[in-house]
Amino acid sequence: MHDKERIEKFIPIMDELSPTFCLAKWHHTTLYLGTGETHSCYHPAPHKIPLHEIEADPSALHNTQQKKAERQMMIDGKKPSGCNYCWNVECMGKDYISDRKERNASIYTPERFNAIKQEPMANVNPQYVEVSFGNECNFKCGYCHPKHSSSYYKEIEKEGPYTMVKNHRNDIDWFKIHKDEETNPYVKAWWKWWPELRKTLTILRITGGEPLLQQSTWRVFDELEKNPCPNLELNINTNLGVKPILIERFTDKVNNLVEKGCIKDFKIFTSIDTWGPQAEYIRTGLDLELWQKNLDIYMTKTNMPLTFMVTFNILTVTNFSTLLQKFLDWRIKYNSDNQTKWQRIRFDTPYLKEPLQYDMNILPKERFMPYMKKHLQFIIDNMDDQDKHKFSELEYEKFRRVVDYMERTQYDVNRLTEGRRDFYQWFTEYDKRRNVNFTDTFPDLKDFYYDCEAV
Repeated sequence: MHDKERIEKFIPIMDELSPTFCLAKWHHTTLYLGTGETHSCYHPAPHKIPLHEIEADPSALHNTQQKKAERQMMIDGKKPSGCNYCWNVECMGKDYISDRKERNASIYTPERFNAIKQEPMANVNPQYVEVSFGNECNFKCGYCHPKHSSSYYKEIEKEGPYTMVKNHRNDIDWFKIHKDEETNPYVKAWWKWWPELRKTLTILRITGGEPLLQQSTWRVFDELEKNPCPNLELNINTNLGVKPILIERFTDKVNNLVEKGCIKDFKIFTSIDTWGPQAEYIRTGLDLELWQKNLDIYMTKTNMPLTFMVTFNILTVTNFSTLLQKFLDWRIKYNSDNQTKWQRIRFDTPYLKEPLQYDMNILPKERFMPYMKKHLQFIIDNMDDQDKHKFSELEYEKFRRVVDYMERTQYDVNRLTEGRRDFYQWFTEYDKRRNVNFTDTFPDLKDFYYDCEAV
């Protein structure tokens, strides 16, 4: 059964409980232990985890009072506003697969579903956990935040926030970073919770910062070696921009965990939004030569899959087909006839809505929709669900939703004015701070950039 068929199979089951039900609100959690925040997935804004709650019960890292209130809303058929990303996708039509539907299908079991039906407000140990142990990171991607990147944090400490723009909260005075993992109360709560959490976990995804630079990531590897979780799928987000010797050590670790049966499976996720100098411009710290070397180490030393997360934003619009061709090239290079995984090279295309200056919807539709249609046609021309060297129907469907979202989204004059003004001001200051040149790097956006100067 292909992914789309599997997802559609579970939609009516979820709707039996509530048309707004999302299993992720119970069994999926994202934790930012460096700041002590959580949300159910990366779409709603994270909220603070009260320290007094985790002192009494470390599972309150996930079972916060705010999440419980949102769970009750879903049971009642209401829509928590933080989940608007998925509601907006679903409003586009029944053919569009929201992340809510995809997550429901991926973590559904009759036991989990029935337990929620019986006691919807009971504390639960989630099945799917994304955890960031801190913000240590050697990259400072433009659309990121100092909360999630120590390099970005240091830039703001030195240069101050980008004061010219209103909508990107990149100042560092309104939040606290626990820089020392050993003394961080949220990390301490995590390890208190771990003996119980590991019993129910099916997927653990470690995010960043850059996980390979954080000691807690390596402790997870050691803990799993000492106390195996044979039903666990372990995932790691990495920028693949660390020293090759660290990638070598990392691949040895995960190979060992899989071969010894300490975990069920392993997946790696890495971010890339376009190709060439444009990719290095977006993701400050990225060295594509080093990145490709590390990619090759991982793909040749393991037989496990890798997913590219394309955070689709305004700087991706014009050159995405170049990256799509790279995906095809890598599929030819790294897929083999005897591999156990149907597709080792995968990609996903979530779209970015904030900060506004990175939102593709501030672009003039008549000038830039042709680029999007061209990229979609490239996928269509190279799509075959039966060929592991081609694009899948689900990949097509996910990117089609990005194209349709851009085509259908119409901002009012005030929002367009704000976004375009911020676009010019942001990238002008960005260039000065980071010694780069926007118009040289993005020639197809040059006219738009200067148009925004006059806004």
